Amino acid sequence: MPELIPAPIRIPVPGGKSIDEHVGRVVNGEMAVSIAHMVAPGGWSEPAQTPEFDEYTLVLSGTVRVECGGEVIEATAGQTLITRAGERIRYSVPNQDGASYIAVCLPAFSPHSVHRDDETPIG
Repeated sequence: MPELIPAPIRIPVPGGKSIDEHVGRVVNGEMAVSIAHMVAPGGWSEPAQTPEFDEYTLVLSGTVRVECGGEVIEATAGQTLITRAGERIRYSVPNQDGASYIAVCLPAFSPHSVHRDDETPIG
């Protein structure tokens, strides 16, 4: 039977970034996948993480930067970043205009499976 999710649930995070989960553990108990709309202000970054899930990041506007293994990759509107489970990565938004993007995580994101470093986020 089809399932209608009438509205996303906002997941609180520090640093001025918003996460609106449309599918996932928080909004409908889905464990296999999570789909969220993220909006991050210019200059935002978060601590490095080593998640237990693959993440597909479709950039809608702005630029999203991912640091991994000493390399830096930037994706702009219309581009997609893919990160794999077990990679130590760090996300940020390098420009002042901020960024809007869709994140799809397989399996679904959870605070216990993201494994963020204990550093303080910048921004």
